[in-house]
Amino acid sequence: QVQLVESGGGLVQPGGSLRLSCVASGRIFSINDMGWYRQAPGKERELVARISTGGSRNYAASVKGRFTISRDNAKNTVYLQMNSLKPEDTAVYYCNAEVAGGAYYRYIDYWGQGTQVTVTS
Repeated sequence: QVQLVESGGGLVQPGGSLRLSCVASGRIFSINDMGWYRQAPGKERELVARISTGGSRNYAASVKGRFTISRDNAKNTVYLQMNSLKPEDTAVYYCNAEVAGGAYYRYIDYWGQGTQVTVTS
C-alpha cells in the first residue's frame, strides 16, 4: 500500500559526499516521522537520523556535524546529505516513514529496500 524508494547511494572516497533521497508513494493520508537507518555487515541496524513533520531532528552521535537530514512534506520525500564520509559509514542505508493511510488510521512503519553506500579509497 505504501512504497518507499531510496536513491543516491554509491561508491565514494573518504572525505567525499553523497545525497540520499527517499520518496514515499501509495495510500498516504499523512506522514509522521521520517528517518534513515543503516546496517553494516555483521552489525545490527542503527539509527542515523530522524526528522519530525515539524522539522525537529535527531542524529546518531557518529554522524552529527557531518550528515544533515531534511524533508519536503509536499513531495513526501526525505533526504540525507552526507559529507566528510568515512569508511565506517559503509553500510546499506534504509529509509523509514510512519504513515497513516487515512483519517483516524494509526501510523504504521514502512521501510525502503535499502541503498548501498561504500566509502573506500
